[in-house]
Amino acid sequence: MVMTFWSARLNLVLGVTLMSAAAWAAEAAPAPKPAAPVLPPAPEGVVIQQNLDYLDAGRAEKLDLYLPAARPEGTRSPAVVFIHGGGWRGGDKAERRAFNYGTHLARAGYVMISINYWMEAEDLWPKNLHDCKNAVRWLRVHADRLGVDPERIGVAGGSAGGHLALMVAYTTDVDGLEPAAPYPGVSSRVSCVINLYGITNLLTRQKVDKTGQPTGVLNSSVLLRAWPRAEHEALWRLASPVWHVKAGTPPTLTLHGLSDATVDYLQAKELAAKLDEHGVENELVLLEGIGHTFDLDTWGRKPLPPEVRTTVMGFLDRHLKPAQR
Repeated sequence: MVMTFWSARLNLVLGVTLMSAAAWAAEAAPAPKPAAPVLPPAPEGVVIQQNLDYLDAGRAEKLDLYLPAARPEGTRSPAVVFIHGGGWRGGDKAERRAFNYGTHLARAGYVMISINYWMEAEDLWPKNLHDCKNAVRWLRVHADRLGVDPERIGVAGGSAGGHLALMVAYTTDVDGLEPAAPYPGVSSRVSCVINLYGITNLLTRQKVDKTGQPTGVLNSSVLLRAWPRAEHEALWRLASPVWHVKAGTPPTLTLHGLSDATVDYLQAKELAAKLDEHGVENELVLLEGIGHTFDLDTWGRKPLPPEVRTTVMGFLDRHLKPAQR
């Protein structure tokens, strides 16, 4: 077939146009979400039930349930709600850290649930907090079936999950911060909270350098991106745990690495000082040479001091297990 100069040029232009349109469509389309992590097999002594409903019908967010494998009939175990991190917009209930906590706790006689919660930009706050509180309520509603003591429930979380865990513990019955459904009238109160390197004051959080040293420059907040700090300071306070501390606040354990290059360690110190000011029982563990996202045993491939696990388990035992007589 003979192709003239003009027809060849027209085909070239059309080809480039179609390629450009395809490239634009690829850029405009939302990026596919990464596949959810897959849990490893449950170790001996632990039973895991995955992807259980705990929110309103139709909600995609589920929970994973960790149980001791063998309990005497009629046992009422203490329970912990674990909240994953990920900057309020990412992360998953099947993260490695949650599996580490869930398996250790189940082998120690605890029931633990690791939850997914609302992470879409629309209505991000306080809908994510409402989901976390509904996880506590779910444990109470199903306490008989799960063999859970409804009076011995704690909450824990890492990074953004640490912030949400603190808010669960510190804002019981605060107007606007309690969910209306699906468990009206059921308490979201907890007996203690573990804060793993979480944000405690959105107003004072600083950017950090690569070694984890605070720079003195205030950080922005994904959580409240639609409400700038200068015009909405009251809302930033409402969403910050330190502003809810008072006498009677649940006992708090905070662990934070001094080389944390994501959340400045001054957040942990500020919370501890506020808890001390109000006479609230609390422990602060600052870890030299440790960064962000550690579990009970390791930070990345670096082993943690064994005292980390014993401190966490000792804290939970004191506040969630009946005193031994």
